[in-house]
Amino acid sequence: MRLTAKGRYAVTAMLDLAVHQEEGPISLADISRRQGISLSYLEQLFAKLRKKNLVNSVRGPGGGYTLQRQPTEIFVADIVDSVDENVDATRCSGKADCQHGETCLSHQLWAELSDEIHHFLSGINLASIIEKREVKRIAARQDELQDELVRLPKAVEI
Repeated sequence: MRLTAKGRYAVTAMLDLAVHQEEGPISLADISRRQGISLSYLEQLFAKLRKKNLVNSVRGPGGGYTLQRQPTEIFVADIVDSVDENVDATRCSGKADCQHGETCLSHQLWAELSDEIHHFLSGINLASIIEKREVKRIAARQDELQDELVRLPKAVEI
């Protein structure tokens, strides 16, 4: 099965936005620091998320990104689909040409598994994830770590 870093990172970044939505617009730099995802990669992902109307961008001082809809209305499958990720368990990327240009014996099984995975992800919204105790604990730890990094003195230039 292939769900690459692109899909996982997009979901992680959207969860970060959902966790911090009460703080107003969230900068990609903050998400990058908390989640360990490169800023340039986040910029690419958020361009796609914005085009699919999952996030809003806010310009200017204090700008950043906000969720366009409530966390209860944004599903994991929407996020994965928005970054052109394909959850596919087939060997042929769903083309049914897995055995010398023809359908292989187990193609239907893997195609149905792919559909089940997508259906599963379609039933999970951001709110249901961020309400889990373990997710709240992890988010609190990440916030504490970021706060510590912000308080560290900057190197003095000579």
